[in-house]
Amino acid sequence: MAAWLEAEGIADGTPYLMCPDGTYDIQLNSYWLSPEMTGSSRHTKLAAARDLKSQLNFLWNHRPPVPAEGPDDARPRSWRDATERDREAYEVWRCDDPAGPRVDASTWNRELTTVNGVYTWAVRKGFVEQNPIAQRPKRDHRPGRRLGQTPTARRPDARRGRVDWLPPATYRAFRDVGIRGYLPTGLKDPTFRGKRTARNAAYADLMIRTGHRLEEQSALTLYEVPDHDGTRAYYDSWLPPAIAKNGSCRDIYWPDSVLRSLGDYIEIDRADAVAAAQAAGRYEQILDPLIIEDPHDPRIWSRDRWRDVADLDAEERLRLLVRTPDGLEPAMLWLGEDGMPLTLDAWKWVFREASKRCRRLGLKITCHAHALRHSFAVITLEQLQRAHLTALGAMTPQQRRHYTLIWGDPLDWVRIRLGHASLETTQTYLHCLKSLEMETRLALVPDLWEHPDKPYLDAMARAVEEEECLSLADTLDLDEDGEFEMAWCPS
Repeated sequence: MAAWLEAEGIADGTPYLMCPDGTYDIQLNSYWLSPEMTGSSRHTKLAAARDLKSQLNFLWNHRPPVPAEGPDDARPRSWRDATERDREAYEVWRCDDPAGPRVDASTWNRELTTVNGVYTWAVRKGFVEQNPIAQRPKRDHRPGRRLGQTPTARRPDARRGRVDWLPPATYRAFRDVGIRGYLPTGLKDPTFRGKRTARNAAYADLMIRTGHRLEEQSALTLYEVPDHDGTRAYYDSWLPPAIAKNGSCRDIYWPDSVLRSLGDYIEIDRADAVAAAQAAGRYEQILDPLIIEDPHDPRIWSRDRWRDVADLDAEERLRLLVRTPDGLEPAMLWLGEDGMPLTLDAWKWVFREASKRCRRLGLKITCHAHALRHSFAVITLEQLQRAHLTALGAMTPQQRRHYTLIWGDPLDWVRIRLGHASLETTQTYLHCLKSLEMETRLALVPDLWEHPDKPYLDAMARAVEEEECLSLADTLDLDEDGEFEMAWCPS
């Protein structure tokens, strides 16, 4: 099997789909080797495989069989037999049927994009005659601009611009209570049985302070960690294109405090896990290992040539070992208790369990890994924008132009730090700043009419009474005998 995969050019970790009857469709699975998917990360490919699997299972199990020569020759409906009616039935079950999963519009639109990409590719390759997903021209207000086609089944009620993020105080509560095992009061919880809290807290701190993606940060090796001497507030390192999403290589700025906690994890928790794995001989059992013979020279000899560690992708790094005086050890930064590199699913589990613990202790905090990346973006953009506006306020128009040319725009700086290809993607975080501004303004609006204290209610009653008396005096006058008479008002 390994020889066949190597001959076909199928890399480790490439997903594949099998029919419920056990057959393997070569044409369908060649999609994972197509130009459309070649540059995608393993995480993206797996997500696409799950989206496609859901629709193919629906076709096979819940749509009418395809008739053949006789009534007994009917076969299940495959991906080649899908029609627009099948697509409509799948959408109803997926989104609207009370007995179905009832996914939201954002999830549906993502799945639709995945399946539409598969059928667009299959039509071009001649595997199917037509795309079962109806298309329409993309809308653009600029005349004469052609943007291609988009599925008509996209749902317009998808949440646009919504960003889940945590302010610093909320994040610290999530980290300390959910990950480190403290109580909301700030005391250590004696019943907490979590392990590797230093590692998990360092991972979360690094993500919220640098804006790494989950798959990027999980693929870091010791060689991507900058040297730390304690003399600077920030230390920079290079995120190589081999592990950056869509090749979005960039500088990463590591805060001094994060590197300090990370150093404690490397010297204590990680070292203990490596020693236990070496004693158990786990690293000698890794198939086809990639070994760095000199710890100070991060290169491997592979396929008759030298390769730098920076050129290895996330999958290859799982097999990357360093030969040390104490034996082999992984080059990967984040290791589990067994001394082996942690998977993306393991990190997602850490965040889920931390969120459950927070809710169990009365903190209404739910945090996933990507929310920390969002938090980095929103907090950094707010700080930079505030400083940017302060600097521009005291300048002339010519000075402002020169300042912008030299220092650039804060939004573009955040775009580069996040690895976004388009500034439009980064502009999503501007909505968060607008929300913060509105919340600040609303906090300044007096809401005394909702104050529950009785002294205030009594004062309000007196004020209303005085207001009514004042209004009455405007329309009534007293006569000489002290009786009220109607005041004359011109019509």
